[in-house]
Amino acid sequence: MVSTGQTKDLIEQGYKDAKEQLEKAVEAHGRAPLLAHLKNRSRKPLYTLVQSQSIWNRRIAIISTFHFIKNDEFDQTLKIAEILLGDTEDLIHKAVGWMLREVGKRDRNKEEEFLKKHYQYMPRTMLRYAIERFPENLRQQYLKGNI
Repeated sequence: MVSTGQTKDLIEQGYKDAKEQLEKAVEAHGRAPLLAHLKNRSRKPLYTLVQSQSIWNRRIAIISTFHFIKNDEFDQTLKIAEILLGDTEDLIHKAVGWMLREVGKRDRNKEEEFLKKHYQYMPRTMLRYAIERFPENLRQQYLKGNI
């Protein structure tokens, strides 16, 4: 017979294992298999994922655009980011902000064009991640709403 303490330990370990596997799957989907599949195909699967109730599917959708960003293709990232502006999950805010920052590393004007249109109502965490590498005075202008 398993004690209550052992049961709790098994549940916690099972949760940790499942979480680790899920995180690996999200990152793997965001990098290779999905991207290789979408390279010369419709981007429609990304829009199916971004509409999902699952936070992990929505996260896969935005992180998957990193491949396109690396190839100086920003449209999918910006369209998906716009869809996710109203998302309530902090992990989504972080992922979108990160992808916006990656766009800005390659084309600062594209990122700023997006931010100027949306910064006043985008989630604060998303904005902070997106402007993390901006010069301090510009960061402060965005944070204070003075753009």
